Amino acid sequence: MMHMTFYWGTNVTILFDAWTTSSYTSYAISLLLCFLAAVLYQFIEAWRIKLKLLASSPPQSGLNVPLIQSNIAGAGKSPSKVAGAVVFGINSAIGYMLMLAIMSFNGGVFVAIVVGIAAGYFVFRSGDEDDQVVVDNPCACA
Repeated sequence: MMHMTFYWGTNVTILFDAWTTSSYTSYAISLLLCFLAAVLYQFIEAWRIKLKLLASSPPQSGLNVPLIQSNIAGAGKSPSKVAGAVVFGINSAIGYMLMLAIMSFNGGVFVAIVVGIAAGYFVFRSGDEDDQVVVDNPCACA
């Protein structure tokens, strides 16, 4: 039966029927994986923002950067915008998977993911050089 309130037990099913914990060891490993996935989410978000800033800023040295400025087969989108869209899609998928993992309603999973997001933000995004960057991520879990 699925829990509809937070509980603190070590028996939890996360995302898939095959990902079920039955011991303290498997529970601890699962919490570690949730923590690392949350840190990865922040790392990819920081990478996406830097990619977006790189694509939007003109070259400072006056060098021609054809890869960033060229169009793909008449699509009208630069390779950096396509790469940004792919990274955004991957990051959104990770964010939604984290949200679904939290919906297991296990307190340990919730804490591991929230602490992972905070740690990832602290390590990868708290020292952003440009604090005026507006994050256009519509995902509520950003």
